[in-house]
Amino acid sequence: MVYLDNSATTRQYDEVTELMYKAAKENFANPSSLHQLGFEAGNLLHDARLEIEKQFYGHGIVIFTSGGTEADNMAIMSTARKMRRRGNKIVTTKIEHPAVLNTCKRLEEDGFIVEYLDVDVDGYVEPQAVKAALDENTILVSIMTVNNEVGTIEAVIPAYRVVQEYCKEHGNRIIFHTDAVQAFGKLSFKDVDFDLISASAHKLHGPKGTGFLYMNRLLQLPPFITGGGQENGYRSTTENTNAIAGFGLATSMSYDGLEDKMRNMGSVNEYLRKGLMTELEDVELNGPMELGYSLQDYGKRCPSVLNLSFAGTRGEVLLHTLEQDGIYVSTGSACASHHTGDSHVLQAMSLTHKEIEGAIRFSFSEFNTIDEMDFVIAKTKAAVTRFRRLGSFR
Repeated sequence: MVYLDNSATTRQYDEVTELMYKAAKENFANPSSLHQLGFEAGNLLHDARLEIEKQFYGHGIVIFTSGGTEADNMAIMSTARKMRRRGNKIVTTKIEHPAVLNTCKRLEEDGFIVEYLDVDVDGYVEPQAVKAALDENTILVSIMTVNNEVGTIEAVIPAYRVVQEYCKEHGNRIIFHTDAVQAFGKLSFKDVDFDLISASAHKLHGPKGTGFLYMNRLLQLPPFITGGGQENGYRSTTENTNAIAGFGLATSMSYDGLEDKMRNMGSVNEYLRKGLMTELEDVELNGPMELGYSLQDYGKRCPSVLNLSFAGTRGEVLLHTLEQDGIYVSTGSACASHHTGDSHVLQAMSLTHKEIEGAIRFSFSEFNTIDEMDFVIAKTKAAVTRFRRLGSFR
């Protein structure tokens, strides 16, 4: 099996699975309970929180959620609730994850104004576009760190600085959020101090069903879920202790030797790209050509993603053909796979319907190898050649 759908989800580290099993068996108590068993379960939450918080600049707290989608919802909905007396405008982009876009659409129904910024042909948002969109009614700017379909590293640091400068000049308070679901565990966040950062465990070899919202300590959003006051009152409900413990360990393991892991991933990514574009004609790269390895590599491509359009094919047919050979890829975001129609990300990048129809996303983990890519190149070449000969795209 060659698994190249890691942007959808990753295989858990074995150590994470073992820790979660041990926690479920031995640390099953409610972490809010006052007895010793509760204290021990609470220690798992404490340790995981510290492990994640130390990956950031140091001025924030981690609020555990059920995943990246809830973290995005919390960031946007709670900000809107907190700031609605001051303004009602939100600035985001046309290539955000549905967790952001659909939440913004919900707020539009409640009278909020949302400006969706354009991107260029590589899926990149210019910081000047952010600056031009700001006005006295703006309360929130939400821009993803790495695009989930094409891997573009967005200029979130310059965009944040633009927002800060505007606030300083005009005396306003505008909150800055980034959806870092595809970036956390792959890029370092130790040099940034955004207001809100959302992430998900299952994108970095942790368990499904848990994520976090990292929040600046001075922000103090209103509670997203009310009840018993867990998570410092921001999200009430008994915490998913086993998964959170696994998230903490997955974070530690992902960031251990991160630079070497990402450089190796980049080599595997480039080997596949060059191999496919050499062996096949009429293959187009969707997204930036150059790979980037830090948040400062604006407009470059994260090594975890490779999106290609194969002319004369249908991506979905190609996906299932590769599946028969034990190769697992995707045609875009798994979170939008049940919706018909062209990818909104590729549409925003000005691709034609045919180009979008023939697009495949290969997404990588630290476990993928060059030898696997030789197999993928051979099988993809055979499938694409056969489809083009048969005219399956008509």
